[in-house]
Amino acid sequence: MVGLLGARQVGKTTLARDYAAGCNLPATFFDLEDAGDLARLAEPMLTLRGLTGLIVIDEVQRRPDLFPALRVLADRRGRPARFLVLGSASPELLKQTSESLAGRIFYYELEGFALDEVGIGSRDRLWLRGGFPRSFLAASDDESAAWRRGFIRTFLERDLPQLGVTIPAATLRRFWTMLAHYHAQVWNGAEIGRAFGIAGTTVRRYLDLLTATLVVRQLQPWFVNLGKRQVRSPKIYLADSGLLHSLLDLTTLHDLEGHPKVGASWEGFALGEVLVRLGARTEESFFWATHGGAELDLLVVRGRQRLGFECKRTDAPRLSPSIRSALADLKLDRVDVVHAGDHTFPLAERVRALALSRLYEDLEPLR
Repeated sequence: MVGLLGARQVGKTTLARDYAAGCNLPATFFDLEDAGDLARLAEPMLTLRGLTGLIVIDEVQRRPDLFPALRVLADRRGRPARFLVLGSASPELLKQTSESLAGRIFYYELEGFALDEVGIGSRDRLWLRGGFPRSFLAASDDESAAWRRGFIRTFLERDLPQLGVTIPAATLRRFWTMLAHYHAQVWNGAEIGRAFGIAGTTVRRYLDLLTATLVVRQLQPWFVNLGKRQVRSPKIYLADSGLLHSLLDLTTLHDLEGHPKVGASWEGFALGEVLVRLGARTEESFFWATHGGAELDLLVVRGRQRLGFECKRTDAPRLSPSIRSALADLKLDRVDVVHAGDHTFPLAERVRALALSRLYEDLEPLR
């Protein structure tokens, strides 16, 4: 079994249908937003037992009770059928998956469009509009912004309630907007709770919900025994730059470039591109900061590799004391300062300025 996860409207269904068309297996599709397909799966064993080839179940988060039946079917000898399940929520939110399908399913998270797919000439458009296909491909910035506003409304008013979320849509909209203003900052639940007028534990529950539905990224802190006080709260990013800009009411590049969050927005955009290029998993990706002021935007750890990244919207990056501290304290193999200029060049031993425009030429994926 394979689970293809991603935010709503990111392209999971299109990818699954393209795959099914070329996989040389008979394919059967079930869309759990279709009342007819929901009715067909009221007795899943009766419906699925006799099918062979590829079975695709879309929007599986609507029926997590299917997973025990899928476990039985996946364990049959000879594997008469293979299963591709598409979901708009993390495995942690689909609690029965970890209980029923451990060792039987591989999860792949589908991101929106990345730079290598749209081309470097569309970099600013991708940054402004984000990676959702319909947002990026819209005929104008106004149409793109209108699509994203509709996405946010539908997500809050329809998609979350289908997952059993009972928090009012207006409350989550206010919280999500507040997160947009905290984008690229360290989480401070007490401060946000006070600003929001509710307990810190409650806003943390809201944060985890938006993370589990794949619209917010939490970058966990890396801390080691250095004899220094280190930050131990996650750093928060909205997962899609286009949604960030809609929540900040920014429609055009001119609007964005004049906004106080422009640097934070670019940092999150560049960081996301680095993660895609590296192929880094969530559990391999961290940030690092000390209470003394040293920090590193991104630390990627795989095996014995330790790679550091700083993301700066400038065309003249420089070697900072924080980078020197991170190199020494974290025993990094290398630090790349990802910048908005056009050239990649060395800054010091084991430190280079890496142009975002040359990311796919100059940065190798993780081994």
